[in-house]
Amino acid sequence: MEPVSSDATSAAEGALTVRRAPAVVSVVIPCLDEEDAIVSVVKAVLAEGVDEVIVVDGGSKDRTCERANAAGARVVIEPRRGYGLAIQTGIAAARVDAEILLFLDGDGSDRPEFIPALIAPIVAGRAVFVHGSRVRGEREPGSLSVQQLVAGHLSGLLLRLIYGTRFTDMSPFRAIRRDAFERLGMRETTYGWNLEMLMRVAAGGLPTLEIAVGQRRRAAGVSKVSGNLAAGLKAAWTIATTFAKLALSLRREQHSRARI
Repeated sequence: MEPVSSDATSAAEGALTVRRAPAVVSVVIPCLDEEDAIVSVVKAVLAEGVDEVIVVDGGSKDRTCERANAAGARVVIEPRRGYGLAIQTGIAAARVDAEILLFLDGDGSDRPEFIPALIAPIVAGRAVFVHGSRVRGEREPGSLSVQQLVAGHLSGLLLRLIYGTRFTDMSPFRAIRRDAFERLGMRETTYGWNLEMLMRVAAGGLPTLEIAVGQRRRAAGVSKVSGNLAAGLKAAWTIATTFAKLALSLRREQHSRARI
């Protein structure tokens, strides 16, 4: 795996000036009750020249769907709960000719102006997966909870110890070449999705970059993960169990391939 680029910070800082070659980019945004933020998020993402925005609604009780559609997104309903499940549904709905899949949250905390910096290394052939680190770059006070910071640090440490990779966060803001994604074999349906992708990318030795994208405070609503202690503890438990189970599963897969 290609190590984290030493010029990642400068690349992120220059995100607004990065121009990508033509490539079909589908953006997937999982949402639940984000009516106050989704319009500005969708419009900001579309302003970066992507080819489509798919908002996957997990059963919102507000006007998230209506507002996302009015802003220019294609809305897909996924009545079953689960972060990873919502993303899988969004990917299944993406254009068949989409070459790059990009993911971010719909609460306004991710910064769409960094989309060109996430896409450019893939288009240029320098990476097949680009991860946006929230803990690097400009971060607004209070934008990340203690639980999120600790989880990102611990997952990064475990990934480095086991796979030798250097991820500093479990940010949802990321991009991957579609053909590479389809070979990952993603299975997680919960908030463990982001960690599973990092682990599968690392175990597969894919050319990877991490760039600094920073983080804003969410524009509205309450985080489903970090908004309260109980939710944060539940997410931490999911992350820990996902890491342990997937590490064992990936090791068995590697041993099985080695015997063939």
